[in-house]
Order: sequence, then structure tokens, then C-alpha cells
Amino acid sequence: MSQAREPDASDVTLTREDEWYVARDEATGVASQGKTRPEALANLAEALELHERPVPEGEDVAEPSTAPW
Repeated sequence: MSQAREPDASDVTLTREDEWYVARDEATGVASQGKTRPEALANLAEALELHERPVPEGEDVAEPSTAPW
């Protein structure tokens, strides 16, 4: 597994929206959520790891998105 950058506490904004905590890394704009503060921060760490992972050579990244936005 790659060494992901742990978000620095000064770079993370943690807010509460209804029943969810939202953690956002200000340096990258990556955000995630969780039902608890620790879960939101753990999900953010995972999202940052995926964000920083290089795309393997030869892998097609031009797949159409199924995201609704």
C-alpha cells in the first residue's frame, strides 16, 4: 500500500450537516463524510490516498461517469 499523506489538522475543515460530519482537506479540495468525527476523518484519509494514487500505465481513465452531477 502506498504512503498516503495524512491530512494536517490545520488543513482540514470539519463541519456537521444534519446527521453527517463532513471533513474537507483544504489543500486538495478532497472531502468525505461519516456519521462520527473519527469516521469522517478516516474516510477523508482513504479519499486522499485514492486521490493521490497514480494511474497505472495503460489503464483507460476515459470511462464515462455515472455520477448524477
